[in-house]
Parts: sequence; C-alpha cells; structure tokens
Amino acid sequence: MPEQPQKLPLTSHNLTEDKLRILKDHFPEVFTEGNFIDWDRLRLTLGSNLESEEAKERFGLTWPGKRNCFKAIQSPTTATLLPDREASVDFDSTENLYIEGDNLEVLKLLQKSYLGKVKMIYIDPPYNTGNDFVYPDDYTESLKTYLEYTGQVDAGGRKFTNNSDTTGRFHSKWLNMMYPRLFLARNLLREDGVIFISIDDTEVAHLRKVCDEIFGEENFVAQFIWKRRSNADNRNQNNVSVDHEYLISYAKSDTLVLKGQLIDQSKYTNPDNDPRGPWASIDLSGLATAQQRPNLHFNLIDPSTGISYPPNPNRGWSKSKPVIDKMIEEKRILFPKSPEGRPREKKFLSDLRSETTGFSSWLDSQVVGYTTAGTREVTEIFENKAFDFPKPSALIKQFLAQSTSSPDDIILDFFSGSATTAHAVLALNAEDRGNRKFILVQLPEPTRKQKADGTWEETEASRAGFSTISEIGMERIRKVIAKLKAETSEEGSNGGKQSVRVKVKAYQVKKDEAPSLAFEETSNQLTHNGGGTERSLKSQDLGFRVFRLAPSNFPVWNGNLEKTKEALEEALFASPVFPTTNPIHGTEEAILFEVLLKSGIERALATNEIKEETIVGQKVFIAYDSAYYVLGKSHTAEVFDEIMKRKPSRVIARESGFSGNDVLKANVHAQFKQMKDVQFVVV
Repeated sequence: MPEQPQKLPLTSHNLTEDKLRILKDHFPEVFTEGNFIDWDRLRLTLGSNLESEEAKERFGLTWPGKRNCFKAIQSPTTATLLPDREASVDFDSTENLYIEGDNLEVLKLLQKSYLGKVKMIYIDPPYNTGNDFVYPDDYTESLKTYLEYTGQVDAGGRKFTNNSDTTGRFHSKWLNMMYPRLFLARNLLREDGVIFISIDDTEVAHLRKVCDEIFGEENFVAQFIWKRRSNADNRNQNNVSVDHEYLISYAKSDTLVLKGQLIDQSKYTNPDNDPRGPWASIDLSGLATAQQRPNLHFNLIDPSTGISYPPNPNRGWSKSKPVIDKMIEEKRILFPKSPEGRPREKKFLSDLRSETTGFSSWLDSQVVGYTTAGTREVTEIFENKAFDFPKPSALIKQFLAQSTSSPDDIILDFFSGSATTAHAVLALNAEDRGNRKFILVQLPEPTRKQKADGTWEETEASRAGFSTISEIGMERIRKVIAKLKAETSEEGSNGGKQSVRVKVKAYQVKKDEAPSLAFEETSNQLTHNGGGTERSLKSQDLGFRVFRLAPSNFPVWNGNLEKTKEALEEALFASPVFPTTNPIHGTEEAILFEVLLKSGIERALATNEIKEETIVGQKVFIAYDSAYYVLGKSHTAEVFDEIMKRKPSRVIARESGFSGNDVLKANVHAQFKQMKDVQFVVV
C-alpha cells in the first residue's frame, strides 16, 4: 500500500502534546515505551527523593472541580468559525474581528494562528453576583452544549444555567468557568503582553490566586482601583457605600513596562532667569529614620545666613551630606527666608532622565469616567439603555494607551459585552493615528431574561430589536465606525484635502535604563531616530469581520462512536457531526477559513495576505505567497505539477478532490516528499 500523506487535524491545537514534546526534548530519559512518563525517574532526574509529594501540605487555592478545568483545557475542539460577510463592515480589507460564540471554544481555536500574537487582553467577566453569567454544565461536550444553547441543534434541555448562591459551590462554579479561559488566554499573549481584568470584591481574592498560579506571582503588575460611583449608595443595610472596583493586571513576562504618566512640565519655570533653564522646587526630605539611614541625618547650614536646619527625625534628607554640599556649591538648594522654613531642591527640567513618571494604581475617575459615563455612551449610541452597567470607553482607552504602541498591536476581549473595547480601540486610533487591531468574543446570550417559572421577560434591549448581546456589540461597532467616518468626512470637507498635524513621541524602555526616544511622529510622516527611514501613516482600519462558532465543515470522527457495523458505515459517509441550517456552512469561503485556522497560518482570520489564482483551470488560494490551498472537488496531476514549479512551503489539498483516485494522491505525495522543506497535507 503506497504511503499516505499527512492529514490536517480538524481539532484545535493540542496543548498537552506541546508540553510533552518540550519535556521530551529536555528529559528524554524519563519516557518509557509507549511515550509514558516514569514519574519516579523524573523525580530522580530533578534531584528529588522518591517520597510521595501528594500527602504533603502545599500553599495554594483549590476547589471542587479544579481537576475538570484541566480536562476542559486539554480537550481539543472540532468546531470552526464561519465568516459572515453580511454582518461585517469592509470584510475584505479589515483586520478587526468580532467572533460570536462560547469563548472557551473560541480560545481553543485561536491557539494555533494567534499563539503569542496578542499584546493586550482586557476582560470584564461576570462578577458572580448570582445571576450575571450563564454557566456551561457539561465541559466534555462544550461544542454540543453551545449548539444546544443557541438552538442550532435539538436539545433535551437548556445546558447553560445561572450561578445562584443557593445552588451550592457558588465560588467553585465561577472558578471553573474562569480558570480554563485564563489559562488559554495566557498562551495568546506576546512575551511583552499584559492582561487587565475588571472585578469587584466578590471574587477579587480568588482571582488573584488563580492568576498567581497561571501567570506567575512574579508577573503581577498591579491591582488598580477604579472609583466607579460619583455619589454614595444609600441602599446598603450596613450604611457602607461600595464605590470602587478593581482592575487586576498580570504580565506574560518581566519584559512588560507600562508607559507611565507624562510629567507636568508646566510646573517648571524660570523666575530668576537661571541660565540652566526652567526649574521646580522639590521636597528635599527623605523616607528613612536615623536608625535606618544615619548618613541622611545631619544639620543643613545656609552658607549665606549661617542658619542651621535640622532633619525631620522620622525622614531625614533624601541625599547624603557630600551630595548636598556639592548641590549648595552649584546653587541647587533653595534656602527659606525664615528659620522655620525647610530647604528644598532646585530641580531643573534639563536634569530629568525621563519625560514620564509612574502610572498611578489609583485611577482618576475624572479621566477614565464613572459607570454613568459608560451608560451615557450606550444610551447616546442606541437612544435607549441597551446594556446594563457598561464600562466607559475612556477607562479601557487609558490602559490601551499605557500598554500598546506598535502600529499593529492586537487587543483581545473575550467577554466583550456591549463592545466597549472595540469602541476604545477605534477611538484611540483616531486620536493618535494608531493602527491597533481588536478581537472580540461574545456569547449570543439572550437579551430577554428568563424567569423562575420558565417564561421570558422583555428588556429595553429586546424591545429595541436586539435578541442577543452579540447583536448589541456588533451594532455598536457599526455605529462607532459610521460616526468616525462622518467626522473624518467633515474634517476633510471645504473643498480641499484633509490636513492633520500630530506630534507623538514613543519611547523604548529597557530594564534599569532610562527611556530612550524610539520614534517621533509629526504631520503625515513617521521618522525613526538613527535610521532616517520614513513611511506614510496608515489610514485607520474602520471595519470588522464577523465570524460565528459552528461545527466543522468536514466530517469529524467521533472517538466515542458505538463499535457496530451500522454505526461505522454511517460515520464513514457522514455529513458534519452537528449539521446546521447556516447557509454559510460548507461554502468554499467557510472551508478556506477553517483550513487556514487549523493549519496555523499566522492571524488566519484577519490576514489580507490571501490571493486567489486559477492554476491549470483550477481555483487555488495562496497565503503569504508560499502556502497553496487546493480545495476544489476535482484535482488533476497538472495543477500539482505547476504548484511544484513555484517551490511552495506548504500545500494543502482537499481529500475529496482526489475522488477516490489513490494512485494520483500517492504520486502527488511522493513528488512533494522529494522536494526539500515542502509539507503536503490533505484535509
């Protein structure tokens, strides 16, 4: 029997295989026949004794169901994402994505093409107040559960339920929902990536422990505090008004540095016409007692008056005596006119090592807004209160500005709600001429509320015509895009070309070094320091592609199938496992995106590096000028001969296109095998 070509896996990326491969690369001696791990040998290799570690007490967070979280992480999905051109804006040119579906399934699907590509993640997950999230009861069949929930297949009953504190395991259910999603999300971050998570007091302690475990305690960035309420809440029985929430932040690694806050240079003036330029009066006191830093506790004497100024006994001075003596000589110390005053430092603007200072963990609500600002934004967009408690876009914009700077940074939000993150990305791009891209994921949760008796209660959103939250999100993005286009059109009217003059400085920061200017952007050009290279500023991406979670376009083998002749014959000639009525399902474009996604092409859902070409009478899709996708229904030897001449890096052909001609498939496989560094795969 001739050798068969490799089959393209129709499941999401297998994370367990990756980890086993890494372990085998470093410790091949611990693997036994059958690729099993000898745990005793691994302990010996790592210098540990054979004493069982399981009985020892350890510090950490555990809860009922945590083991199942790892099963959920390791279970690959067979789902795909179907493109929806009708719901999209500028589908062919945009790189922004909106994905409707269960975010656990979607995160699994993104593992190949978006691994290590995301710069920033922001999520506003359910706060676990009892009824604010729908929970998948069955982890083992998450795609089936999702299809039943969304009515795409028949269901025996609703599989997603609210998490009420009366059902038991209240915190456990929330943690079971969050843990696998955060675990998968970390894989998508770049090495200099960062995640920000909005949360309140209910789960903040548990979330911190979970993130310590997933991201590493050493990669904790900060626990930002947001004052969300401007007026006190008098409804609480204990008369405490809880006015704040948190944003928990973790980095992927220690390479992350936020931009910091620009120093207010208006405080630097030159009232005495000092030739060294503008200066500011700075506190000269320190932070150490005499016992802690005796060298910082001494009397400071004004050489002009002879007045002696003792140090604050609890703080001392910020600098040692030799340093201050030199500063007096250089006239950098400001002495008071009266003996009761305190000497201060004359800090010159030219002495600043950086134009920024630390970004405060206490968020200024006058800048980032209150919850009412988010509600006002949504109300103005839809002319009704379509979504409850949306975050203000200014809040997310603040963190976007702090953590993103490269032109093509990707921002992910997999609890996107009313799409505030997309709003913030588009608005900030419009302000600073950036080119950030967003990926939003949202479950099509019904806007109507189900009562205890099973009946449905209408909401303001459902009365406005929105049946799901994802519909609200998509429509919000469309309206924001339309508004930005209208504003651009108005600015560019008056009979001439629009002239925009901006000046933006960006800094590169290395650990333990002062920030250095990376580039300065002025008018319509970007000039890099050192190289003198210039490029035109990119026009803003004012579009988004919509994808919807669905079953695979291909028949997928069911490993749990009953081992009977009839069942096996039915499976061999089956249509997709979960047939749907979606008209996009099974189309040429739907198949192409599934193959791109599951073959691991970089940024498969958003790339514009795909071209269509007719080769020897057959349509072929070409990605990045080197990967060829032959997805037609009738292959010929000639089309593969022509592709071989082009020296491709990868060729993926549809299995059914060989029409049972095993000789042709074997010959094509043999020919590609003889070519160096060419991968031939069938699907």
